[in-house]
Amino acid sequence: MAPPIFFPPRKAASMIVLGWREWLALPDLGVARVRAKVDSGARTSALHVDEQWRFVERGAPWVGFRFTPGRTRRVAIEASAPVLDEREVTDSGGHCNHRVFLRTHLRLAGQEREIEINLTDRRGMLFPMLLGRSAMDGAFMVDPARSFLHGRPPSTLEPRP
Repeated sequence: MAPPIFFPPRKAASMIVLGWREWLALPDLGVARVRAKVDSGARTSALHVDEQWRFVERGAPWVGFRFTPGRTRRVAIEASAPVLDEREVTDSGGHCNHRVFLRTHLRLAGQEREIEINLTDRRGMLFPMLLGRSAMDGAFMVDPARSFLHGRPPSTLEPRP
């Protein structure tokens, strides 16, 4: 059994505590709010997409996609972004598949930071977004006994600070 990991008091004091599920925004993609499962066991973050397509913009590969961030309001959002990378990802069930990665801004708990996410079909999952540990690194800690600690963001995007 691995020894527990302790953060130095100064480092832990500067980190924001998240619950095991939180509301977040992805302003670059036009997502004002989406429910996310906070999963320190997952290395990368994943966003559910209903459909995705490729195209070239100014000689660079881009991906366009459509997704529905809510469970009750079935309003689809269309977005596009430059392709950062393409990699094989193994899901929690041990299945390996090829995914497109992109870089985007995350807005959570009053903080904004750039993160890497991959696009996948999470249709059977309870949360359209999975927030992995690489997106939380150095800024957030998780309290698995709590949830939605930072409230629900507004339904419209506010300009970047």
